[in-house]
Amino acid sequence: MNPPAIAIDGPAASGKSTVAKLIAKELGYTFINTGAMYRAVTWYTLQQGISPTDTEAVKGFLPTIPLSFGKDGSTSTVMCQGRVLNEELTTPETNQYVSTIAAIPEVRALLVEKQREYNTAEPVVMEGRDIGTVVFPNTPFKYFVTASEEVRAARRAAQGLTDSIAERDRKDSARACAPLTQAEDATLVDTSDLTIEQVVAQVVADIRAKLEANA
Repeated sequence: MNPPAIAIDGPAASGKSTVAKLIAKELGYTFINTGAMYRAVTWYTLQQGISPTDTEAVKGFLPTIPLSFGKDGSTSTVMCQGRVLNEELTTPETNQYVSTIAAIPEVRALLVEKQREYNTAEPVVMEGRDIGTVVFPNTPFKYFVTASEEVRAARRAAQGLTDSIAERDRKDSARACAPLTQAEDATLVDTSDLTIEQVVAQVVADIRAKLEANA
């Protein structure tokens, strides 16, 4: 049996990345940012001059894509030919097309395999849009972190990002492959009127209670 896997799902700018990172720190687990993986594939696609909407072309280079996935301390990293990607993952072009790339089944299959590998040897807190429904459907630790569209749009703007929250939601929820959806057994966490500290405390308390119950 693998170590615990904490699934944190939710829409863009819901606060799930910050929440997941702090939960991992509190529990001493490894934080896995799956969004960074999809962004890396999107960035590399654009670097090759390939249109993200050209599904066949994207599928064609996937077997040889020079991306690797590792860790820096207790946080996951994405590297391209040995170089850690950071700013490249949040360029306007990457923001624009990441949902398009993430809708390609072959891309998701490749990255889901990589995501599961992290959990074979250590406990993880993994955030994304299909962690509780696809990556770890059997984990008892599922949380769907969300907030109102207005709050999320304000958070996005504060980050200097100008992509449309409504459009991101539409693309993520409407895609045929692993759409954004709340797992039936996931705990809903609305962060609209809560501080990050309050959200983290609430989720960590629930995780610890479940760990004790299953001990």
